[in-house]
Amino acid sequence: MGTSRCVIDARLNPYRPGAGTRPPVLVGRDRLIQDFEICLDRVVGLRPGKSLMPLGLRGVGKTVLLNRFQEIAELRRCVTVFLEAPEAGDFRSQLAVRLRSAILTLRKGALSETVEKALRVLKSFTLQLPEGVAMTIDVEAFRGQADSGLLAEDLTDVLIAGGEAAMARDRGLLLAIDEVQYLGADDLGALIAAVHRTTQLDLPVMLVAVGLPQLAALAGEAKTYSERLFDFPEVGTLSRFDAKAALAVPAEDLGVLFTEEALEAIATASGGYPYFLQEWGFHIWNKSDRSPIAMTEVEHVRPIVQQQLDDGFFRVRFERLDNTEKAFLRAMAELGSPPHAVPSVVEQMGMPRRWRSRGDLVRDDLAARGLLYLRSQGRMYFSVPLFADFLLRRIPQPAWYLMKHPEGDANVDPRK
Repeated sequence: MGTSRCVIDARLNPYRPGAGTRPPVLVGRDRLIQDFEICLDRVVGLRPGKSLMPLGLRGVGKTVLLNRFQEIAELRRCVTVFLEAPEAGDFRSQLAVRLRSAILTLRKGALSETVEKALRVLKSFTLQLPEGVAMTIDVEAFRGQADSGLLAEDLTDVLIAGGEAAMARDRGLLLAIDEVQYLGADDLGALIAAVHRTTQLDLPVMLVAVGLPQLAALAGEAKTYSERLFDFPEVGTLSRFDAKAALAVPAEDLGVLFTEEALEAIATASGGYPYFLQEWGFHIWNKSDRSPIAMTEVEHVRPIVQQQLDDGFFRVRFERLDNTEKAFLRAMAELGSPPHAVPSVVEQMGMPRRWRSRGDLVRDDLAARGLLYLRSQGRMYFSVPLFADFLLRRIPQPAWYLMKHPEGDANVDPRK
């Protein structure tokens, strides 16, 4: 195969690494999209069944998928509410703001008492929000609805009214919520209960909530019937075929090819994670001046991609850790393939057995912050793909050294 120079223009780079940024081609998610479309069509047809809570690690494209779901819903004449659950903040106020926009969309056109009622019920709900939340809704509050001060009851009233308003306009209402694992138990339980009631009433309301793998357990703890109300499909890594297609197809559309060897190497290095593939594609495009892109270019950009992932994707999470947390995670990385249990990690850290209860607290805090997820019996996994490899690169000292020298700099190798 021949080569041609200067055909690769950085201004035309098709790859788009970023948080929730849509890739040039969305591959490997056809089944998930089809399942969503079936659920949505049933909801719009007033035959609602299970809603969806897709789960996956960081970097697998959950937010991209959620954005696609919103697009599909809007093409089917649904009004949509899209928000990211705050790691620290007032979810209820954010939800009220988005619901206001959705109901005001339904208000357009002929006067509808059902839509006006939905606005009045939402107004009642906003009066129960924390002080300082100001929201203009030019109707009187609906007394006796969404004003009890009990979140589960009030949110149920709001979603019922919103569902009735959507039905009156022959439309559906989609709630699309990202990072749901950050919701507190009360907020998550109230949301699940409200959606449950709209399903019982055959209202055209659907919830799609995406989050880290612990979300299924959190939903079950919030409401025991969650497994009967939601499906929890896994958003995993891409197959070998799809990983190579994610790189090759957008390049081919611009007249640029990869050698098979280069595609294989990048698919392996990325682990099949969509975000990592976009980083690889972006940098190898900018550093290449000929087609086909070959192994020479792959090896040239390998350290560049690694540094970019370390500085961007991994470090933002690493820098929020204290010394003990770094040692805990470093010990997990030292132990190799997960799952891991707290006793093994504590031993790897060089701490006595009585430190076990402290280890449980560290584990739970790291899980709450989205760095770990837990399976049965507290078995631990990293929520961030390839984070163990990053920790071994970034922290020169073993975990036991960090615990014995808490005042030291975790980034400095004491052997040098």
